[in-house]
Amino acid sequence: MRGEYKVPGGKLVAAEVEVADGRIASAFVQGDFFLEPDEALEDINATLVGLPETTSATGLGDAIEAVLPEGVEMIGFTPAAVGIAVRRALGHATSWADHTFDLIGPVTMDPAMHVALDEVLTKEVAAGRRGPTLRFWDWDSALVVMGSFQSYVNEIDQEGADRHGIRVVRRISGGGAMFMEPGNCITYSLHAPTSLVEGLSFEQSYAFLDDWVMTALADVGIKARYVPLNDIASEKGKIAGAAQKRFASGAVLHHVTMAYDIDADKMLDVLRIGREKMSDKGTKSSNKRVDPMRSQTGLPRDEIIARFMASFAATHATRPGSYTDAELEAARELMETKFLTEAWTHRVP
Repeated sequence: MRGEYKVPGGKLVAAEVEVADGRIASAFVQGDFFLEPDEALEDINATLVGLPETTSATGLGDAIEAVLPEGVEMIGFTPAAVGIAVRRALGHATSWADHTFDLIGPVTMDPAMHVALDEVLTKEVAAGRRGPTLRFWDWDSALVVMGSFQSYVNEIDQEGADRHGIRVVRRISGGGAMFMEPGNCITYSLHAPTSLVEGLSFEQSYAFLDDWVMTALADVGIKARYVPLNDIASEKGKIAGAAQKRFASGAVLHHVTMAYDIDADKMLDVLRIGREKMSDKGTKSSNKRVDPMRSQTGLPRDEIIARFMASFAATHATRPGSYTDAELEAARELMETKFLTEAWTHRVP
């Protein structure tokens, strides 16, 4: 059995593994990484032999780290990366190549529906009723989407929100607030089995799940990098933020919002914390906009989304996707009974 793991920004690690009586009987680690001294590879292989086949990727990595003598240099990979490759060989972890993704383009609807669909679709993936899915949002009205753990009164200036007619909804993932008006940003959600991020910490999985979008950004002329924990930045500064939630039932939600052309004055009227975050960026001048995707690409928003979808499809197995009537009905009900309720929105006062 063979498994592979490409370390984001690093090297490929592969493992060939055999199992007998519930334990690893043989293990051979290989790849285009660098390792000094050479003999350390024998230590890695020997450490894996005899471990239960149910050992987690973290446990495998810890076992390797515990036996490697001081002075060993692992360049382009880590013990944890070996653990992930082994888990993939054993069939417990999966890679991008193991899945075919439903690819859903922008469908205009109430933005709160997209917030509800994040929960509905991720649960559908966990239950096996929907395959892994990458979908892009589009919406017909303004909304602030708060992080799950943000304080409403500390984040939202209610007078400003009322003045501009902007509703507020709390999502199920953590992170910061998203200021969304029609056409002002690009948002996508990835719904996948937890096996895709098996063995990855939250920090590692952010970069891993958005590795494809670095290529997509390069395709539209932006040289980007991941900034831990959850930001994507270009040479001219931050362009996007990511958020994630893992479901115990076996699926992960990962979504990203990129600024296309945001009215910064209006945003600062509505978001209190936004004023602190942007106070050193000269955004309080009249008619100032936050427009990294528009100004750095020179492309219409729709074209950027189309090229993102084409970039993902070029490197992943995909099929055209859509929302089922049952999913949309479940999202409408969840929107009304949860996401638009005072109890949920103000659950962190």
